[in-house]
Amino acid sequence: MPAIRIGPAGLGVMAVASLVTGAVALRGVETAIAVRDVAGRQPGLPAPPPDDSVRRVPAGWEFYFTRAVYSGYRRGALVSWSVDFPKADRQFLIGLQRLTTIEAYARENPVRLDDPGLRRFPFLYALEVGYMSLSRAEVEGLRDYLLAGGFLVIDDFWGSLEWENFESEMRRVLPEHRIVDLGPDHPVLSVFYEIDELVQVPNVGQGRMGGPTWERDGFVPALKGIFDDDGRLMVAINWNTDLGDAWEWADHPYYPLKYSTFAYELGINLIIYAMSH
Repeated sequence: MPAIRIGPAGLGVMAVASLVTGAVALRGVETAIAVRDVAGRQPGLPAPPPDDSVRRVPAGWEFYFTRAVYSGYRRGALVSWSVDFPKADRQFLIGLQRLTTIEAYARENPVRLDDPGLRRFPFLYALEVGYMSLSRAEVEGLRDYLLAGGFLVIDDFWGSLEWENFESEMRRVLPEHRIVDLGPDHPVLSVFYEIDELVQVPNVGQGRMGGPTWERDGFVPALKGIFDDDGRLMVAINWNTDLGDAWEWADHPYYPLKYSTFAYELGINLIIYAMSH
């Protein structure tokens, strides 16, 4: 299906319904990358590396949805970087291809933070960073990536304790740069879709049950950022919200449409901002 560019009024019910219909085909697809076990809960252990055959993505695409593979604690049965993987990545790409003219690679693209090839991909997505525990090589790799022009989107971490862990890790990466609030007039909220309200996107279980939308003490969603010395936004931080679940479960008949709509709109805005700045 050819890509479609639509106006700034929003996705609309029909557009989201189209996304959901297309996404159903992803159910039951086996992940191309096995999430291997990391023994224990020791910080600093390397996350399971993607297979080389998968990581060598074909060249020539305008955009790759690149997921950060980082060291950290376990999140239940999963390593934290791999939550929602790969379904959320693939379904978001379906929406990106249908709702914009961006020529996007249609598969997932996980890359380690200490991989020298990370700079090939100017957009990077990381989630569950409340469980992040970076090695020295990963700290250096992420710092070099961001200062060289890379753009990092953070998602799906909740409450004060997870914030403290993330903030501590980012002080190791960018000690000279502060985390600040992104105001409603920041262009990331209007570069493609006009976003007037930060919707708190719940996990799939709470979304289907009708709430609550928060987890732990993360009652209020926030959009924060880190800028470089020239005023370029390097890191966009979605705190107390879960865009990834809204992408992953856009095909579920009981997951509310308003959450998926907002998550696709903000996600697309972040990508277009990253590609144009």
